Amino acid sequence: MPADKDEGGWSSYLWNSERKEFLGRTGGSWFKIIGFYIIFYSFLAGIFIGTIQALLLTLSVYKPTWQDRVAPPGLTHSPRSEKSELAFNLNDVETYLKYAKSMRDFLEPYSDEKQKDPLKYEDCGPSPSPYKDRGDFDSDIGSRRACRFERTILGPCSGIEDREFGFKEGKPCLIVKLNRVVNFYPRPPTNNESIPEDAQQKVQPNVIPIHCTHKREEDAGKIGEIKYYGIGNGFPLQYYPYYGKILHPQYLQPLVAVQFVNLTMNTELRVECRVFGDNIKYSEKDRYQGKFDIKLQVTNL
Repeated sequence: MPADKDEGGWSSYLWNSERKEFLGRTGGSWFKIIGFYIIFYSFLAGIFIGTIQALLLTLSVYKPTWQDRVAPPGLTHSPRSEKSELAFNLNDVETYLKYAKSMRDFLEPYSDEKQKDPLKYEDCGPSPSPYKDRGDFDSDIGSRRACRFERTILGPCSGIEDREFGFKEGKPCLIVKLNRVVNFYPRPPTNNESIPEDAQQKVQPNVIPIHCTHKREEDAGKIGEIKYYGIGNGFPLQYYPYYGKILHPQYLQPLVAVQFVNLTMNTELRVECRVFGDNIKYSEKDRYQGKFDIKLQVTNL
């Protein structure tokens, strides 16, 4: 170590009063160095902020700019349950009351009294019809009206007359929906090549058909009759597209009720439901993309 630092020279190295130097540099030298870094990093920050501002100018607060990688909507159901299992005993009310309550809560926004305002809702017809064009996303129209969806369309699965949704009689209902995707236009199937033979008769204009069947071959013949309730027994196109939470705050997506009226008792059954459309795909990684499967077990012992 240099002698001057051994003999207390560290203090003179930090501040040299004779040369007016701090850490070996004069005040003017330090001013130039600090000024350089301030200007340099301010320049970088300006480029970054300018780039972000330019990007924001290309984005819409209403409509996603890039949707080429957006997955098709998921197909989900109410009631939801742990591990997608619905198991209950006809002789024990407590085993299915939680399912019924979940469905009543889910359907609450669809109550007639909540869809009366003509400035927010409109009648879109009792049968499937083409897409409902409500103007461009960036127009000055503001929030858009939504199509009414009356619960009576769901028949015995509406929860109006039967508040247990068929569970009490061993004929449980599921309420099925396609999840919301902004500016998504579901396209009905144009042919029957990808549709099971027993579901092909459901193909019709202006509706996305849904079909449920046994998941396992050993359950064939045990599921019994399945009834569907909804507009066209599927998802009608007049409810699309969805304009997002800002422009479509009161939007209600269409629903389909699926009722199992003759399940084999005391047996675990696997059921799969799928929707069919030209731009609806399925994924093994996402069990709810365009389809779902559920375990059903009704006990009467």
